[in-house]
Order: sequence, then structure tokens, then C-alpha cells
Amino acid sequence: MPEVPAGVRQGEAVRVVLTDFDASERRIWAGRAEAYAESFGKLCAHPVPRLLDAARVRDGVRVLDVGTGTGTAAAAACARGARVTGVDAEISMVDLAARSVPSAEMHLAELPRLPFSEGLFGAVTANFVLNHVGRPQAALAELRRVVRPGGWVAVTIWAAPAAAGQTLLDRAVQAAGASRPPHLPALAPEDDFARTATGLTGLLASAGLKDATCEPLHWDHHTMAAAWWRGAAGGIGTIGQTVLSQPEHVRAEIERHFHRISAEFATPEGHLALPHSALLAHGRR
Repeated sequence: MPEVPAGVRQGEAVRVVLTDFDASERRIWAGRAEAYAESFGKLCAHPVPRLLDAARVRDGVRVLDVGTGTGTAAAAACARGARVTGVDAEISMVDLAARSVPSAEMHLAELPRLPFSEGLFGAVTANFVLNHVGRPQAALAELRRVVRPGGWVAVTIWAAPAAAGQTLLDRAVQAAGASRPPHLPALAPEDDFARTATGLTGLLASAGLKDATCEPLHWDHHTMAAAWWRGAAGGIGTIGQTVLSQPEHVRAEIERHFHRISAEFATPEGHLALPHSALLAHGRR
């Protein structure tokens, strides 16, 4: 068993009160690390270099990667010479990240309460994590708590309105006459925030982070139509759970419309080039 790093509260029971949204997210992602890695995980890797730059991740810095997923950001931070700890709320993600990034410490933990001492880390990153927590402001306040005074917290989220490539699967669902099932709750209105540069910057400031700034990110994600559909058909994310919740004949209709609409994004080489938009924000303690 690896040595527990200083500042990690070994064996301490960390009490977390989950919202309905949090509980739903736990069910959505349970056991889906491998499927995520082969589909949407490749999309989410795009902002990692800029995320690490925003958090001032460099040689010797002690970094916490929250919601590490398959460990993409953790691996990139290790490559910069940082001392990296990663956490995720889903055990299959933790296991996969531990295998993929053996030079990083990986732990099972969930926001908004992390099992680390105050000010333990020099930098904290959270790549597309705030999209998956029920209390985003409390989550950011916790990221601030565990970074040292003067240390930086950097986060990414999906922007609104969504870019055309992000709406491909939603359009296919709508065209088939399907809708999001009621067992997938939305974020409570009192916990929600605008997915804009102003909204995200304001959220960081409300969590106590100083000098909060935000920049938009735009890129085309290149993938194969079959691979993109497998992510949805495999139940990845809310859109995947929406697809899986439909009767078989409706799922077939969604797939038919997906292939029809995806022709809009086809490249001469036979790939899809899907435009995506995100926001990268950072602030310091």
C-alpha cells in the first residue's frame, strides 16, 4: 500500500451531505471509467495544458487534481515535474487513474469536502468538475481551502450557449421525440450560475478567490461517428443516461437521427469535426 502523504487525513470519516443532483451523478458515473476514457474523456483532455498554465503548475509544485477522472491532467502535471495528488468521487475512475499515472497519489474523495489539511497544495485544478457537483460555490470554497495562501485554483466548465458540436446528441434526442427522464434532476436553482465568463468569474469571487479571471476556449473535437455514438449508447453523462432510458425503438430513432445530423460535421477524411466551447477560469487564495 502506498504511503499516505502528509496532510491527508487517513481513516478520517469526512461527512458529505449530497444533494439529489450529486446522488444522480454518482449513479450516472458508477463503473463507467473505461467507457468514458474511450469517448468523452478524449474531448475533455483538450484544455489540460492551458488549465495547468492557469494554475501555475510547474516543477516542484504540489498539485491537487480534483475530479481527476482517468488522470489526464494529473499525468500532464507529473510530466511538468509537479508532485501530484488526484481525487475522484467514482472508484472506477480512481482505479484507472492510479494505473495510468503511477507517479501520482490517487484517492477516493468527493466535493464539497476533501480529506486534506488547509493550505496543503500549491495549486488546485478541476477540469470539467463544476458541471458535476450539486453545490458549485461550496465546491469552489473547498478548493480554495486546500490551496496555500497565494496559490492558484483553475477550473473549466462547458459554456452556454453550447457550440454546434456539443448539441449534436441533444438534437438527435429531440428529433426522435425523446426527452430527459425525470430521474435525472437538474441543479437546484439556488445553486445554479450562468455558464458565461461573467457568471463563472462571479462564482469564483463569491467563493473567496481573488483576481478571478475567465477566458473562452473554442476548438473542434475530431472523432469518428461510431465512437461518438458509443459514448452516448454506453450511458456516459446525462445525455447517455437519457438515451439509455428510452425504449428500444426510440433509441433506434435517436441513433438514426444522430447519423443523419452528424453528416453536417463530416470531414473529407470521414471524421467528425465537432465545435465545442468551454470556459477556463482561475483565481488565487
